[in-house]
Amino acid sequence: MKTAISLPDKLFEATDALARRLGLSRSQLVATALAEFLAKHRGRDVTRRLDAVYARDTGHLDPATRRLQARSLGTDPW
Repeated sequence: MKTAISLPDKLFEATDALARRLGLSRSQLVATALAEFLAKHRGRDVTRRLDAVYARDTGHLDPATRRLQARSLGTDPW
């Protein structure tokens, strides 16, 4: 899909220079940069949601589970 965007002159010039140096078209460079930016932010959203899940988890085991775990360890010294 074609689209038109406005960029500050310095950003446009740097984009053009990098595209030439990498042997890419300007469109390829911008598409790659946007894909990486979007992937990075998707990762942040996953992290934010996981943080919310773990914030609700106290990490404490109920007493019955704690007893079963302790019993499964046995008495062998390490």
